[in-house]
Amino acid sequence: MKNIAVSFLFLCCYSFLSAQPLDDIVERKMMKGRKVLAYPKVREADIFWEKRVWRVIDVNEKMNKTFVYPEKPFFSILSEGALAGIIQLYDAETESFDIPLSEEDLDGILYRIDSFEVYNPETYLPELQIVKDDINYEDIKRFRIKEVWFFDEQRSMMNVRIIGIAPIIEVKDEHGNFRYERPLFWVHYPSLRNYLAQQEVFNPGNDNRVMSWEDVLEMRFFSSTIYKTSNIHDRKLSMYLEGLDLLQEAEKQKQEIFNFEHDLWSY
Repeated sequence: MKNIAVSFLFLCCYSFLSAQPLDDIVERKMMKGRKVLAYPKVREADIFWEKRVWRVIDVNEKMNKTFVYPEKPFFSILSEGALAGIIQLYDAETESFDIPLSEEDLDGILYRIDSFEVYNPETYLPELQIVKDDINYEDIKRFRIKEVWFFDEQRSMMNVRIIGIAPIIEVKDEHGNFRYERPLFWVHYPSLRNYLAQQEVFNPGNDNRVMSWEDVLEMRFFSSTIYKTSNIHDRKLSMYLEGLDLLQEAEKQKQEIFNFEHDLWSY
């Protein structure tokens, strides 16, 4: 009996000593299993007015620095969710979420695959070696947001719903010169909300004020610029404007959306 007690005490001490120390004052569990509130149902007949808007979020802006927080950048959250099979990615060529990407497609999107020649030390002959590297989150400078603004006649209020998000990567030539930028993929935001609600985001004002990425996007804690609104030619603003004119037109279209609701209540 004495030997059993000694063995039990030894196991308890071993478990205590081998346990990983807690890098905090409490174990954080609030984010685990967190669920989001469903959007209020909207009837098609109650949509009095609607406008589709495309925005770009520049991570270099001060308000958007949380998107590139080194411990958990936003791009890494999306790519990890996709590789784990939690979220579905869609082809970047269309914005209608009609071409889902397969697991095989992810290799060419989430990784950079390079090849170079090495010499076999036994045969002394050149061989082609394939290297697969993760895309660095620092290479993602901007994100595109596709959203719908609409006036709900039943509730007599203006609403906005984010429909999709796309990380943007810069394409450069062999000399490292910028050529153009393109989206890597699109994700359907409404399908992503529960996943993002469990992903903590850094809060610069209070380490104990837990916020999720779903909070950030729903409460619009980000800075963005309009680069396209729905139009008959399906043109981006940059296709016919540049410089200061481009910025002024983006601000003008942003103001028109806010003025619409105001004008409804003007007598």
